[in-house]
Amino acid sequence: MSRKQQLLKRHRRNKRITLLIALSVLIALGVLVAWWLPLVLAVVGWVAHEAWFADHLFYSPKDDYQYSFPPFTPQPKVHLSGEQLRLDEGVMLVDEATLILAVKVKSTWLGRFLDPRVELLGGTHPDAQTFERGVNGLRYLNLSGQAQALAQGQLRLRGRFCRVFGEPVLWALEQPDYRRQRVMVIAPHADDAELAAYGLYSQADDAWIVTLTAGEIEAEHYQQMGMSKVEAARLKGRLRAWDSLAVPRWAGVPQEHCVQLGYFCLQLAAMQAAPNQAVGSREADLNDTRLFRQLNPFTLPGDADGAPSWNNLLADLREVLLRARPEVIVLPHPTLDPHPDHICAQQAVLQALQGLDWQPTLLGYANHLHDNDRWPMGNTGQGIALPPAFDSAVPMQPLCLPLSIELQRDKAMALGMMHDLQPPAPFKRRLRRVIQRVLAGRAGSVYGENEFFRKAVRRQELFWLLKHGETGVQRGES
Repeated sequence: MSRKQQLLKRHRRNKRITLLIALSVLIALGVLVAWWLPLVLAVVGWVAHEAWFADHLFYSPKDDYQYSFPPFTPQPKVHLSGEQLRLDEGVMLVDEATLILAVKVKSTWLGRFLDPRVELLGGTHPDAQTFERGVNGLRYLNLSGQAQALAQGQLRLRGRFCRVFGEPVLWALEQPDYRRQRVMVIAPHADDAELAAYGLYSQADDAWIVTLTAGEIEAEHYQQMGMSKVEAARLKGRLRAWDSLAVPRWAGVPQEHCVQLGYFCLQLAAMQAAPNQAVGSREADLNDTRLFRQLNPFTLPGDADGAPSWNNLLADLREVLLRARPEVIVLPHPTLDPHPDHICAQQAVLQALQGLDWQPTLLGYANHLHDNDRWPMGNTGQGIALPPAFDSAVPMQPLCLPLSIELQRDKAMALGMMHDLQPPAPFKRRLRRVIQRVLAGRAGSVYGENEFFRKAVRRQELFWLLKHGETGVQRGES
């Protein structure tokens, strides 16, 4: 069982126990006080839950984040005086560096009900970065893009529903401009490339997009149109396969650089466990990948028999790698992103790279988290603070790419073209958002209803430099 599944199981168990206790109390009140009181309290309790307690947060907001960065990472000296953040005299910063600032953040009493945020003020690029309600611990602000304001002594940190205190620590992580290199983005599903790296691949001199699965499952939206489960799954797979090939063209990626491998959603782990065995779709009644890869610009080894096997996946990936010879591969992070298809996608790429006469730079991304389903927290267009991490034994190297407002809008339009982000949310989720907007002050995205518009359309894209020796196995899994 993965760590994510363990956390969900524990969360659901605790929720059941809490509901049982609450139900017992309500019954007692109905018997001892008034029959109508439990009904009123139940409605009030449900509204309070939806407003303030519905987040999937699998750690205490009082826990310190724990990061370590590579040895010899420059640490320019900074001091926080009131709201003013100042560099020591004579310290120089590189404008393009990724700047990470560790500070203590403590919410006010209002910050237990309204999302606390730290506002970055005083420069030409004001920002706000949001944290957990009730936060009281060490957090890592992303100051990338604020180098000029910081160097000129103009940068101020203002807490909103929280206060910032303690002696800050700054890291300046320099990085090459990966946009000037040949970039390949590995997407386990259609839309993963756009969520994680639209800004990077749209600006790259030479970009490739390789999508591993058709993403055909969970097609209830199409069943409502009168289709059977199998028909709906096949239509959804064809649509998402088309999306994976067509949407990158919006960013200028040539058609011949977009590849859809057509394997089946949530089946990569089963394929990996038995590399020679074909593993069919869960819902589309298919045991052949070729339905979803008809529009590829060239033939791949797996086209010979269409077998959805791990060995065919490796052969397809190796063929694309040899054809493109990328200098940079962008792929799911091995320990931050818990989605099983994302873990397998990362491992498949590493396996396909073995023995090749060149080894590209690897950049990891996280479109999902184990511990916090709302990360990046806050609103569309805000900066991305570092995600929760609680193991400082392994150094991590974040790399940040700024996105202009024009590029953010283009990214939002690319996401809007993705069929999987278009269906309306379930009624319960829409009602929860109304309640949270009214009582918790949370705003939706101006670009679309789906939660990924809020999470992915930001002033930065965040990546992590990976080493080829990383296995891709999440620590703590069994």
